[in-house]
Amino acid sequence: MNAEAVRAALARVVDPEIRRPITELDMIREVTVQDAVARVDLRLTIVGCPAADTIERDVRAAVLAVDGIERLELEIGVMTPAEREALTTRLRGTKTQQFGPDTLTRIVAVSSGKGGVGKSTVTANVAVALAARGLKVGLIDADVFGFSIPGILGIPDAKPTQVGDMILPPIAHGVKVISIGMFVPSTGSGQATNTAVSWRGPLLHRTMQQFLTDVWFGDLDLLLLDLPPGTGDIAISLGQQLPQAEVLVVPTPPPAAAEVAERSGLVARQTGQTVIGVIENMTGELFGSGGGDALAAKLGVPVIGRIPLSVPLRAGGDEGAPITISHPDDPAAAAIAGISEYLATRTRGLAGRSLPVHPR
Repeated sequence: MNAEAVRAALARVVDPEIRRPITELDMIREVTVQDAVARVDLRLTIVGCPAADTIERDVRAAVLAVDGIERLELEIGVMTPAEREALTTRLRGTKTQQFGPDTLTRIVAVSSGKGGVGKSTVTANVAVALAARGLKVGLIDADVFGFSIPGILGIPDAKPTQVGDMILPPIAHGVKVISIGMFVPSTGSGQATNTAVSWRGPLLHRTMQQFLTDVWFGDLDLLLLDLPPGTGDIAISLGQQLPQAEVLVVPTPPPAAAEVAERSGLVARQTGQTVIGVIENMTGELFGSGGGDALAAKLGVPVIGRIPLSVPLRAGGDEGAPITISHPDDPAAAAIAGISEYLATRTRGLAGRSLPVHPR
């Protein structure tokens, strides 16, 4: 029995926050085997690492499953500052912006002309549906003043993990999530305190910039942004930082709603972003009809989904239980699944990306 078999088993243990094998992250310093006893020196990224219990459990299970190993002596410590810095540099590389023009990640911003149309609920549920398809999905709650994504996803008390100057976002239902709500005080009982975020343009711009640089999402297939309603500072700032982003506009059925929602689509286009479709929410006779079609016609894009009024969808947002998981047979869940299929199968073109081609 040699240490290589144990190392091979440890290579299958994945850090739940970084989503890389712990051996690849240099979290295993030493492995020795004598008789039937394995000795493993494990180094966590930080003191109080929230994933510590999970990693320890997985390490023990992996090592003790190796043929011939009867006992594990596990020493657990913490990386040195130099080791953490080396790790963050290796993960982030030399890029200061994860989602520059050459990124392979598709970026989809979800906007609305006004609040109260269910935009955040739509965004969160679509993100969860995409992750359920096996895609790597990130979600930025860019609605600084009206943040609600953590609650909708059932993680109202979640806090990011800071490794050096790198921030690791919490994961909910397979989606990596960051929100300003994770940085304000909470009651510890699933309810955020009544803390108001009162910031002006420059600070809002810097916050979005930090979300895009300091928060490490890793390799993503899609990054969704839940924009604040309207055409304010954040929409313009993200338009400048992410001109390659695609935009979905969420209206409600009343025809008058189309006029208000159209403005958010026009602002996106003014910053160079591409509007790719409309999602009509709360579809049903109660609120009239025609808003989604009218908006799509004005913007020259398709209606890619109509989400009907649904009590489970509303309740799921309050309870932190996305409808695609809690009530997959509900008509609203089916509509969201259709939207996720559209996004999953839509590929990003090469426009605006640099290609690895060099003239001779």
